[in-house]
This record gives sequence, C-alpha cells and structure tokens, in this order.
Amino acid sequence: MMEEKKLLLIDLCGRLPYNVVIRCTDNDTDYKCFLTTDILNEILHGKEYYDYIPYLRPMSSMTDGELKELNKKYGNIAYFFIQEPPYYYGLQAQHSDIGSIEISEFSGIYDWLNAHHFDYRGLIEKGLALEVAEGMYKID
Repeated sequence: MMEEKKLLLIDLCGRLPYNVVIRCTDNDTDYKCFLTTDILNEILHGKEYYDYIPYLRPMSSMTDGELKELNKKYGNIAYFFIQEPPYYYGLQAQHSDIGSIEISEFSGIYDWLNAHHFDYRGLIEKGLALEVAEGMYKID
C-alpha cells in the first residue's frame, strides 16, 4: 500500500498545475474537485490516498490531432509514448526515422502528457485513477 501511495503522490505532484479533476471521498460521500496543494498535503500527512482518485485519460484516447501536436514538438519519438506497453529502449536500432531526443526534452513530453491528463503510468489499471467521463476535459 505504501508504494501505491508514493506512486500516486509522485504522479499528482506533476499534475498540480493542470487542473486535474479528482474524485474526493469524505464520510462516504463522493464529489468532484480540482487537485490542490491542500489535497496533496492531506495525502502526504495521513489521509487515505484512495480518498482522492484522479480522473485520467488512457493513452489510447490520444487523438490524431494530439499525436500530431506532440510529434511536431518532439519528433516521431513521441509515437512510442502511446504504445501499449511503451517501448523506450532500442528505438534507434528498430526505427531509423524517429530521430533523436535530448534527455532534457523528456520532461517536456511528460509535462505535455500531464497537461492533457494522460495516464502514462498505468494508474487506471492499478485502481489508482479513474477513466475520464466523456466531456470532462476538453479535447481539441
């Protein structure tokens, strides 16, 4: 259980600037709210982490437009961020058209994925996140 709490906290900290919607549970009542530093502090200091479950988009929900946007910013390597499971190693040997990416650009890719509410850590499958309802986040 401690590993799940740690994984959720790590993920949520990166999502704080992006208005992620959370299912909050208080006295057996569920409601939706936005992630705040107060929620992170409550999870960190004893509140049950499963009382705060983010709504995220599965990687498979990425639109063609989003993939084009990601590829425009970071090159064809972005394609590998939507694979199930993701393939990060040996890419150059397998695909000569992907180009290269600086290690410093990885944070930009993760920031982009966070801003678009994608579940790249598999939290939905682990029961640590809920799949978004249609229309919850505006998708261009």
